[in-house]
Amino acid sequence: MSEKVNLTADDFQLLPADRQTDSDKILKPSVSFLKDAWRRLKKNKGAFISLWVLAFVFVVAFASTPIANSKVTARQDVTIQNLPARLPGVLGEVPGFTGEGKLDGTKIDQYESAGVSDKKNYWFGTDQFGRDIFKRVLYGTRISLEVALIATLMDLVFGVTYGIISGWRGGKTDIVMQRIIEIVSSIPNLVVFVLLILIMKPGMLSISLGIALTSWTSMARLVRAQVLTAKEQDYILAARTLGSSTWRIGLRHLVPNLSSTIIVQLMFTIPSAIFFEALLSFIGLGIPVPMASLGTLLNDGQKAMQFYPYQLVIPAVILGIIMIAFNLLGDGLRDAFDPRTKD
Repeated sequence: MSEKVNLTADDFQLLPADRQTDSDKILKPSVSFLKDAWRRLKKNKGAFISLWVLAFVFVVAFASTPIANSKVTARQDVTIQNLPARLPGVLGEVPGFTGEGKLDGTKIDQYESAGVSDKKNYWFGTDQFGRDIFKRVLYGTRISLEVALIATLMDLVFGVTYGIISGWRGGKTDIVMQRIIEIVSSIPNLVVFVLLILIMKPGMLSISLGIALTSWTSMARLVRAQVLTAKEQDYILAARTLGSSTWRIGLRHLVPNLSSTIIVQLMFTIPSAIFFEALLSFIGLGIPVPMASLGTLLNDGQKAMQFYPYQLVIPAVILGIIMIAFNLLGDGLRDAFDPRTKD
């Protein structure tokens, strides 16, 4: 009489990839493309951490609208100008966030000297006009993200559509459309921004439009290259044979198969737009007063850098974190959506 054997889930665990036989690999459960991409993204620690960092930045920036709007951030009080950073409670003992400064070589409590209540704290200090830098950083981050998102949306709609039409039609249409891209790419970006500022009022719309007009060419070229390859695939030929319209093929077949390429490209377009907006605002061609962005905060901090370096360091660190996080996430998404990296 044979003995009954009780098997557990641990008895069915797969061997490591380098020790698996062909029969073991057959037993490996199949997953969808998106689930497999998400699994590979989670393996990339830098990209996965960057994803949560960016999620935190977006939530904090956009949820802070009631406490960090244009009226609050523009409020001035010269009696509390250039106060150092101070955090509440136990955090207030962290070096650099104690609210203390030096006067003639003597360390003093600048909040007490300015007559500020012990319950009042400015987490990032105040600037030369007594404005709360913490609220201005929240507001400036939100403005920079909004400009980048508007420019990216225009890039997504126009660049993707242009690239699909160019690659799908081919022939003379493709030649003409690519020559147009070459002409647009040859115009310096700064010239486009100056012309838009002269024609339109300086602000978010002109900056977003300028970034979109100068950045869509990369998306269009990338999408065109993918469409030229995809339109010769069997599933596209089958759809055309069955009488599907061009619009149906584009929406049902091309766009879903191009989604990974588009998402990865967007992850590199957004930080470029944020950096370019910050550059324009830093040199005085971007967001006008009293609005604030990371670029205008850097410009204000640069003027007081010698005596109050925190006014420059804090927005520079925030901008650096956003840029690094987007680039790491973009690299991670590129590897996650690339089938050649599949283990």
